[in-house]
Amino acid sequence: MTNPDDWDRHWRDYADTAEQNPAQNYRREIILSLLDITGAGEDSRIIDIGSGQGDMAAAIRARFPGAEILGLELSEAGVEISRRKVPSARFVQRNLLDGTAPPEEQRGWGTHAVCSEVIEHLDNPGLLLKNARAYMNEGCWLILTAPGGPMSAFDTYIGHRKHWHRREIESLLRAAGYRPELVTGVGFPFFNLYRCLVILRGKKLISDVNVGPAQNASLAARGAMAVFQRLLRQSLNSSRRGWQMIAKARA
Repeated sequence: MTNPDDWDRHWRDYADTAEQNPAQNYRREIILSLLDITGAGEDSRIIDIGSGQGDMAAAIRARFPGAEILGLELSEAGVEISRRKVPSARFVQRNLLDGTAPPEEQRGWGTHAVCSEVIEHLDNPGLLLKNARAYMNEGCWLILTAPGGPMSAFDTYIGHRKHWHRREIESLLRAAGYRPELVTGVGFPFFNLYRCLVILRGKKLISDVNVGPAQNASLAARGAMAVFQRLLRQSLNSSRRGWQMIAKARA
């Protein structure tokens, strides 16, 4: 097994697969709605914490073309992919666990921040959230997502430490100095159903993902992704039974 925390390799191998994942698309739409940005986003400065290969930043740019975007990412490979994908945004390689202060021009910079599907990969997510506050202005909105529900074999393979409950996320945010205004589950019933299929696929999903972009997948896999792209839009966006955890908090 490869090192699940080798994020350079992760984004080189799985960037296309992640981009086409229907669950990722569902999450991005919820995040965009919770940002509460009006118009084209002028005067909004959005931080993407753990910006990965730039898919969230690309969605923000498409929805809010007037916003400024700063992506903070541990992986140099992720930063390189992101810069090609969203050239109008700024992406920098940062380790938010080492306590290094941000450059002066980025200190207190953000009016909004997103941290999507990051904390499940960390041994100390509270430290990351505390250090990220240095990039936010007073009252900055943070939108955080994390997986809930059972873990799959693929989750373990890519380094998930744990999946989260609503009260755990609320406690985590408060301990890191944030003021939670919303912590809930979303996605019931179709996100949960999608996750059940992922779990049932077991270790076979690892080889499925390794085939590369969606056009290389089997006809059945492509059909399932297309169906869930539609079904997930019908899921409830506030339900404690939903296995997608989402929070909105003030810095």
